Amino acid sequence: MNKYLKDFLFRGLICGGFGPIVVGIVYAIVGYVTKDNLITTNNFLVAILSSYVLAFLVAGSSMFYQIEHWGLSKAILFHILVLYVAYLGCYLLNSWLAFNIIDVLVFTGIFIVGYLLIWLIIYISIKHTEKKLNKKVEK
Repeated sequence: MNKYLKDFLFRGLICGGFGPIVVGIVYAIVGYVTKDNLITTNNFLVAILSSYVLAFLVAGSSMFYQIEHWGLSKAILFHILVLYVAYLGCYLLNSWLAFNIIDVLVFTGIFIVGYLLIWLIIYISIKHTEKKLNKKVEK
């Protein structure tokens, strides 16, 4: 088995279980706040299964950055595509997002801004750490 596929599956299996835990907590909070605990067993099953797949894909796709022969641009492209499709699919499947062009476009905009913001934070953190290490090396 390809080592990258094996790594993808390993990461997904390790972290996939967190998706259903998050769904359970969110549903419990929403039920408590709204006093509406009416959810069908089918809806709950779909939410549990889809959130597992979502968490599996999100965790597994982090391995794209480990593929040595891919450049950073290719890794980012595959990562953002997998995340976008996984989140959008999960949200639409569970009716957490309405299936219309306006809502999908708003979701897409928020997703892209959020992804870029996270990358900016990572970039700034790495640059800060790099400066600190360079100062230590100069001493």
